[in-house]
Amino acid sequence: MPTASPGPRRPGADALTALGMGAPALDPADASPHAFPDGGTWRTEIPSCEGPEALATVLKEASALDVPVHRISQGSGVWMLTDAEITEMVDACAQHDIELCLFTGPRGTWDIGAATRTDSGGGGLRARGHDAVAGCVEDALRATRLGVRCLLVADEGVLWVLHQLRASGELPADTTLKVSALIGPVNPAAFSVYERLGADSLNIPSDLTLQQLTEIRRVSAAPMDLYLEAPDDLGGYVRMYEAAELIRRGAPLYLKFGLSKAPGIYPYGSHLRAVTLESARERVRRGRLALDLLARLGSDGGMSPLGSRLPGELQRFPLPERN
Repeated sequence: MPTASPGPRRPGADALTALGMGAPALDPADASPHAFPDGGTWRTEIPSCEGPEALATVLKEASALDVPVHRISQGSGVWMLTDAEITEMVDACAQHDIELCLFTGPRGTWDIGAATRTDSGGGGLRARGHDAVAGCVEDALRATRLGVRCLLVADEGVLWVLHQLRASGELPADTTLKVSALIGPVNPAAFSVYERLGADSLNIPSDLTLQQLTEIRRVSAAPMDLYLEAPDDLGGYVRMYEAAELIRRGAPLYLKFGLSKAPGIYPYGSHLRAVTLESARERVRRGRLALDLLARLGSDGGMSPLGSRLPGELQRFPLPERN
């Protein structure tokens, strides 16, 4: 691991300034005034960890490369795992004090709706009809009873329903709800609505500008999740050199170590085992590269303590009254 510089400094700043090409000074007004409740400004996440074997691969590689991990997330869904597999993942994450996040239930790309296969994408991953919502609820109840405390959601209605179930005690009070990148908000108004519907962290698309992050932070303190390197179906963007500025403007922020130029693996099965394990290992390595860059720039301070998971107090819509 490289030694942190006295910084923080911007990439290439001294050399470019000497050539008369220094960048304008950063505007302090652009910095986020928010942080996680533990005082940290950023956490880490390894996505697309599709089962116990992939999880074991991630944990082994993270130990070998000294990559701190706050959250591990899965994309295929609760319904693609047996009870024994979920329990194994819960236990492994608990041993390493890592939050485990599993995706909830049926969604648009996996049902009979034809519009998701068109150029428009139709309703995307949203839950089509009552039965799809019910499937997501069933997944949430099953996962939390097995010890999962973070659920990934790709539908506004499902989010609101799960938030109400959490408030009523049907789901554990410390369950966190995470909005998928595939429906992620792209403006401050939408971000604020998702927060009020019950979101505890929100994936935002990786093509939002730095200014757009600042605009969101002016209306909400809810944690953002951002692919520092996005999968190809989310654009394949690589924003590693912007990591420090993304944290400065977007805090509290989860840095997600995704992987471009990798085959899709959802829904996962043993027929995809080799590529899933290799890509899991490479995601951790990408994380090491990003952390090394932050250290070289003197911008690696401010990470939340390992084991931190809760988002702090957030804004919510009033819950409907029940008879």
